[in-house]
Amino acid sequence: MSPTIRPIEPRDDPAVAALIRAVMTELGASGPGFAIHDPEVGAMSAAYPPPRAGYFVVEEAGRVVGGAGFAPLTGGPDGTCELRKMYFEAGLRGRGLGRALLERVLDAARAAGHTRCYLETLEAMDRARLLYERSGFARLRAPEGATGHFGCDAWYARDL
Repeated sequence: MSPTIRPIEPRDDPAVAALIRAVMTELGASGPGFAIHDPEVGAMSAAYPPPRAGYFVVEEAGRVVGGAGFAPLTGGPDGTCELRKMYFEAGLRGRGLGRALLERVLDAARAAGHTRCYLETLEAMDRARLLYERSGFARLRAPEGATGHFGCDAWYARDL
């Protein structure tokens, strides 16, 4: 059965939280200043209310194996949203699911009226950075907005 991408539902919250915590820990991004500590991690379905935000999960064989979302960039320029919490189980990386999920999120952000998308990541996340660059994101010199993720060291943006 091939993976499907769909909007998050409340029943997905425990699986998404576990995925975020596992991937962040795997990447050594579990200390202060990283998304693993955001209060929304435990209730992702409630944290991305339409129409200005959205979160999508990748489901395969009845299991949530990835996810990503968008919401207005706190403290950022008008019209700018932030790509948030894009994570996949290690065994799924490199299968093209990241590109499909990213396109779905960007399409939804555009439909929600956003005109630009910003993201923060880690320099060490080579595959993710390559995906973003191939998807039209340009590297920024400094962070934007007020995300509270001072542990991130790579920032990107692109027009929608």
